[in-house]
Amino acid sequence: MKTIAVLDSTLRDGGQAEGISFSVSDKLKIVSTLDELGVGYIEAGNPGSNPKDLEFFREVKKLTLKNSKLTAFGSTRRRDIKVEEDANIKSLLEADTPVVAIFGKTWDFHVTEIIKTTLEENLQMIYDTISYLKKQGKEVIFDAEHFFDGYKHNKAYAIEALLKAEAAGADCLALCETNGGAFPDEVYEIVKDVVSKVNIPIGIHTHDDTGLGVANSMMAVFAGATHVQGTLVGFGERCGNANLSTVIPNLQLKRDYVCIPNKNIKKLTSLAIRVSEIANVTLKEQMPYVGKSAFAHKAGMHIDGVTKASHSFEHVSPASVGNERRFLMSEVAGRSTILEKIRRIAPDTSKDDPVTSVIINRIKELEHKGYQFEGADGTFELLVRKALGKYKPFFDLEEFKIIGEEPSKTQGISSSAIIKVRVEDKVEMTAAEGEGPVNALDSALRKALEVFYPELKSVHLTDYKVRVLDTKLATAAKVRVLLESTDGEDYWSTVGVSTDIIEASWIALVDSIEYKLIKDIEKKFKAYL
Repeated sequence: MKTIAVLDSTLRDGGQAEGISFSVSDKLKIVSTLDELGVGYIEAGNPGSNPKDLEFFREVKKLTLKNSKLTAFGSTRRRDIKVEEDANIKSLLEADTPVVAIFGKTWDFHVTEIIKTTLEENLQMIYDTISYLKKQGKEVIFDAEHFFDGYKHNKAYAIEALLKAEAAGADCLALCETNGGAFPDEVYEIVKDVVSKVNIPIGIHTHDDTGLGVANSMMAVFAGATHVQGTLVGFGERCGNANLSTVIPNLQLKRDYVCIPNKNIKKLTSLAIRVSEIANVTLKEQMPYVGKSAFAHKAGMHIDGVTKASHSFEHVSPASVGNERRFLMSEVAGRSTILEKIRRIAPDTSKDDPVTSVIINRIKELEHKGYQFEGADGTFELLVRKALGKYKPFFDLEEFKIIGEEPSKTQGISSSAIIKVRVEDKVEMTAAEGEGPVNALDSALRKALEVFYPELKSVHLTDYKVRVLDTKLATAAKVRVLLESTDGEDYWSTVGVSTDIIEASWIALVDSIEYKLIKDIEKKFKAYL
């Protein structure tokens, strides 16, 4: 088995993605998450670029990392200045990280036309910067910016830049496919050539502009690269960086490379979700390995096949990456689908068990009313539990009142809700404001229930969808509300149907909360066993 060093750039390249803005607190949480996963290097940003990064590098020193080396990122010295006088180099040293990643130009076009210097001066900039940092006791990764474009335009100069970095003492040469336009066969041949010409580890840094970020990273490894850069869930400039949550299991589970500790790969899904939550971005459902749909089966034939021989429709076990198999309820799913989902709650249930027919009939009845269970696993599981007699409500609604206000007196606040709930013999009454009646109701309900169930503080909605089921009835039509919720570790969906959008939302909200509480009880029970 070969070892691959993994550098995660979520905090640097990932922070450059559209719609992503990490606070210092966010960055610290992501550092802890990546260290828990076990990546070798965490590229944490450019300490000389902005005050936020300066603050981060001060605060991150308080963390004790078990698996990862913190890496500061910056450029070679500027032209026509001594390296020890360059402000950027000074800030890299002040960051006090054990590793520094230095990017430098390897495409002659960029040297002469972008940074406006000579080819010789650029080589000296690379050498001076790396050798100076090595003398300061740093491990140095040289990021060869635009290397593949440079190689194709002027191979001799691109290689010369690498050799200069090697001569200066660089510990690794990362070949950057900066504009994301190369194809896997090109990457393979170029990396293979470079490996034959240098004597230190070669790395790969790809982007996903042609949808080939992962493929290009894989081909670089097959050509001899032993260091891979990317971001855990693919955040990055333009179309993103190579997605490490795909690269790592591809290499580790299917090609016998070691990227992270074997015990940690089972945390991959939950940690990918955590990073997405910190970034306030919903993890893409179709993402390989860690997405909600990665092991979801809908067609009856597929479900039957998975039930009999899981490897026939799953290339790896969902558990190997901490994900789970899902059977979707739909018009193409059969009795075996429903039975398999029932068995997750009651393993001894048979197809001839009367409760199976009860559940099937109940599903048909609700679907006739407008429910759809394909995207609402939480509501379906509660339905099954009620049929099996394995359900007890966690609270009772005494009453709620919604107050609308137009125009809103406070920006974004247009409604308020008052709610009274009972948990056993105790009553809690509270109020909350929100951006619309459903948001206000959601906030008020959680606020009331957190008194009894503090674990609900971690729960919030990530998606809210409404569909009118019969437009011919105009405002009297039924609506279906689909909610997606998360606690930062798991996602689940619930559904509600009514002619009243607030009532439909309430039904889905209650199911969402009760599903979370049931799952927490089960986790505690399993931990106890």
